[in-house]
Amino acid sequence: MDMADTTEEKSFVFDVLSKRHQRQLSSVRHKTTIQYATRPDLPKLAYRKLKGKSPGVVFLPGFASVMGGQKAEALEEFCKSLGHSYLRFDYSGCGSSEGEMGNYSIGAWKKDVLYVLDELVEGPQILVGSSMGGWLMLLAALARPEKTAALVGISTAADHFVTAFNSLPIETKKEIEEQGFWKFPTKHNEEGFYTLSMDFLKEAENHCILQSPIPVSCPVRLVHGFKDSDVPWHVSMQVAERVLSNDVDVILRKHGQHRMSDKDDIKLMVYTIDDLIDKLTTLG
Repeated sequence: MDMADTTEEKSFVFDVLSKRHQRQLSSVRHKTTIQYATRPDLPKLAYRKLKGKSPGVVFLPGFASVMGGQKAEALEEFCKSLGHSYLRFDYSGCGSSEGEMGNYSIGAWKKDVLYVLDELVEGPQILVGSSMGGWLMLLAALARPEKTAALVGISTAADHFVTAFNSLPIETKKEIEEQGFWKFPTKHNEEGFYTLSMDFLKEAENHCILQSPIPVSCPVRLVHGFKDSDVPWHVSMQVAERVLSNDVDVILRKHGQHRMSDKDDIKLMVYTIDDLIDKLTTLG
């Protein structure tokens, strides 16, 4: 990301802050530095951490995405302005973390999230998951309810790879199974596809959550774009139906794309988290 992008991003994040938050902006100066968590028998995990008040915010990127994206950067600026803690990280095999991406799975990345919650942050967190990160935030909330204050899903891709594979014609699925891998189409890289192994897909089946109630009781906010051509918006509706929490809102953006990185998309994300922080602080 170049400096022009960063400057514009800061300006519109600051625009959405209320006056009480803007008074604290004098402390917003420097970006956090990359740190590395050393884990026994697991790759080093790269992360950036901002110390501050509770509830903290943890950002979970999407598939093949890294912690330096627009949404992750904008959230750091926002949390700095409020004085709340914030952590973003790269999954195993992605970005600045150790390993090769093709060697990891949904289960491995779930372990990364649980490690972050167990070892790198203090107290309950607001988990903000983008795309596949939305799937992982739900898995983390199921495994660590005591560490989950609220969930914010952006273009949540729960069960996505498995659902997409199962929707293929039988003949196509047979060909993929014989080859041992699937060239999963995407508009988000130069090749036009991600290579997913059958092992990856079969492992992902173990983590599917949309076939039964999801026993999550914390506040849940799901933001999705009508024009999302990667993950249909009705996936967020399915999540809302399955989650047992009574405090669930779904926000559909008429012109929203999958990445939800436009100025107004990020404003909405920030507003949503700001509202949750207020709600949780009042309840606390």
